[in-house]
Amino acid sequence: MSLVTAPGVAPLATPLEDAHAQLSDAIGFLGYPDGLHQMLATPRRELTVSVPLRTDTGETRLFRGYRVQHNFSRGPAKGGLRYAPGVDLDEVRALAMWMTWKCALIDVPYGGAKGGVAIDPRQFSTAELERVTRRYTSEILPIIGPERDIPAPDVGTDEQTMAWMMDTYSVSTGYTVPGIVTGKPIALGGSQGRASATSRGVTHIALAALQHRGIRVEGARAAVQGFGKVGRDAALFLSQAGLRVVAVGDQYGAVHNASGLDVERLAAHVAETGSIVGFADADALGGDELLELDLDLLVPAAVEGVLHEGNARRVSASVIVEGANGPTSPAADRVFRANDQLVVPDILANAGGVVVSYFEWVQANQAYWWKADEVETRLADRMRGAWEQVVAYAEASDLSLREAATVLAVERVAEAHRLRGLYP
Repeated sequence: MSLVTAPGVAPLATPLEDAHAQLSDAIGFLGYPDGLHQMLATPRRELTVSVPLRTDTGETRLFRGYRVQHNFSRGPAKGGLRYAPGVDLDEVRALAMWMTWKCALIDVPYGGAKGGVAIDPRQFSTAELERVTRRYTSEILPIIGPERDIPAPDVGTDEQTMAWMMDTYSVSTGYTVPGIVTGKPIALGGSQGRASATSRGVTHIALAALQHRGIRVEGARAAVQGFGKVGRDAALFLSQAGLRVVAVGDQYGAVHNASGLDVERLAAHVAETGSIVGFADADALGGDELLELDLDLLVPAAVEGVLHEGNARRVSASVIVEGANGPTSPAADRVFRANDQLVVPDILANAGGVVVSYFEWVQANQAYWWKADEVETRLADRMRGAWEQVVAYAEASDLSLREAATVLAVERVAEAHRLRGLYP
């Protein structure tokens, strides 16, 4: 995965390098031996598959797909499936590792996994994407299952993708298996609140972080980078909570209004045009400029590596809440800590999705579904409880929130390893 840097700036680390650096710091703090470090750094299972597609025009295209299962010590593997042209094995390895820590931190009985296909879904029809999904699912069938590995939506995939995966798996077994995926349509056994769960979790954590820093929520200036599954609803929920969302960006550009954007109208504009570009009552803004605005709250909710050594010193937000996975490099983390900027790490901030995925899996296995307010109450309790644990650990150990969250998660996974023992 190549990352572009500014002239004169050292090349950016890859997501996998960042993930390994975070783990190494946690291992050093905990004093664990090298053998355990190597076990925690290495995926338990990796599968690379070829995904041929017969296009609508009759030609054959070939794509590469991946599924990485990082850890099983605390339960079956869990993790999203992304469709993006830049997907590669190292990126999937990093995301699977972060998923392990996220599940342990939020205390759901899963290990981490991740999957991906190196394809740009915007370039293909719905019928073509269905064929890609069904072929990819059939290729990874031997290693997935409701007690083995449970996929979910991620970048470039959605509830329809999960419906195709569930059907493909169910056809192969001869009966319907709703627990094979989460993030499904409600009509197929999905959970109330799952579609917006990550965004709600980000909002719960952002409000707690602002209050922790003594920043008044009402009228606080916020910007959200990314306007997809996480960023769109996060911007809406933050606005509803009283914050002034002054800027939003997507892969095509960014828009800014110092008085605050009408997020509902912006969402309608995106639904109509496919992008935030050209939204009325807002000024156009470069994507990097959004990150460097004078803000109380910045929510990077797009992709990895957007906050790095090359721009960290120009980022002035008092609180940074990671809606995306891996948006902040270790070098940027050091800059933010030196400047007393509070960074809430991804494995805590965006864990709402896996929390409600867990709820969905439980409901599917019991064939008994909860009401929306039950899901939201239980999600809020989980997120606030994890926030309080991480803050307390960070303050007691003089660690950043990312260091504290990673140490807590690694400690829980290592304890599971210790209790289970090593076979044979």
